[in-house]
Amino acid sequence: MSRLRPSYTDGDVIAWGGVRVRLKVNRRARRILLRIDPVAREVVAVAPAARHLKAAADFASSRREWILGELGRLLPLRILCEDDVLSVLGQSWRLIPDGRRLALAQRAEAGAWELHGCGAGVVDPLLVRRAIKSEALTVFGRRVRSHCRTLGLSEPPPLRLMDARTRWGSCTPGGPGRNPGIRLSWRLALAPFDVADYVVAHECAHLLQANHGPQFWRLVRTLVRDERAPRSWLRRHGAELRGMLQAQ
Repeated sequence: MSRLRPSYTDGDVIAWGGVRVRLKVNRRARRILLRIDPVAREVVAVAPAARHLKAAADFASSRREWILGELGRLLPLRILCEDDVLSVLGQSWRLIPDGRRLALAQRAEAGAWELHGCGAGVVDPLLVRRAIKSEALTVFGRRVRSHCRTLGLSEPPPLRLMDARTRWGSCTPGGPGRNPGIRLSWRLALAPFDVADYVVAHECAHLLQANHGPQFWRLVRTLVRDERAPRSWLRRHGAELRGMLQAQ
């Protein structure tokens, strides 16, 4: 009797040895590939079509040694505690879970910032995220307006925050029947200010050049002094940012 081959659907999760493998269909993929999701801490096996999901599962199983090595290199999730300090857009925030209304305050005698109300006795990472997103929207919005003025754009586009797994930002240039818009990962607020501002500038430059050609990079360099250092920082620390502030 022949063994029945298991069938899989897009989004299925299989597990072996404590490792989660999520099967995904991406019709733009040209071949089966594996990637590590540092936020979900799982493997994603990508197939170009649903009929290839079985082959994707088999491929993941054959690469167990590589997968275990990559997962082992992920930084442990940080559990936030009272009086912990986070760096947010170049400012140090001390976490004060005193049960008050969520608010950011500056201590006049020290110049330090304190995030009050981020929990009641225990830090709630969801409240910390809410505060960071609010700050990110304010600061990123200010930088979008500044960069658009430099580019000669009279009206900055709407700005939205996102939490994409693979992109730090995206831009939709305006056109016939299409409104412009910029989306930025809120997690950039956990990066140094210059790194976050580079991504803002990058997406603003796309309002005029929807490509990565020489003219696009000339625009970027009119907005930031040097794009190479922040790009290098994101390559080195991007996975760390994406893994921070998960629900505990």
